[in-house]
Amino acid sequence: MIIDNHQHFWNYNPVRDPIIKHYKQVWPEINQSIKNSGVYNAEIFQTGNRLFMILEVDDSFSFERKAALDNSNPKGQECEALMWEFQQALPNTPAGSKWVLMDEIYNLNISEQ
Repeated sequence: MIIDNHQHFWNYNPVRDPIIKHYKQVWPEINQSIKNSGVYNAEIFQTGNRLFMILEVDDSFSFERKAALDNSNPKGQECEALMWEFQQALPNTPAGSKWVLMDEIYNLNISEQ
């Protein structure tokens, strides 16, 4: 897991192509739920069948709090069920989880200090 001074989190997930249209038209309730969890910016990038997500979060964010909010949100549950049609769990992910935190192995700004 990477957490820097701005609290960024990098995540990785394998995916099938049809999911892209869903990320281009995210339901407003999902965007609001993400913001309510303490995420102030989220970016997802794709190459082939891989997604890479960067979250920028405030001090109120925790993965436990985000999970609790998601579990209590019917629209969030609907979205998760839909995403499971396209996303694939990696072998090293816990059961029921699609995204995994990544370890930073290089940072130009740190390397030059």
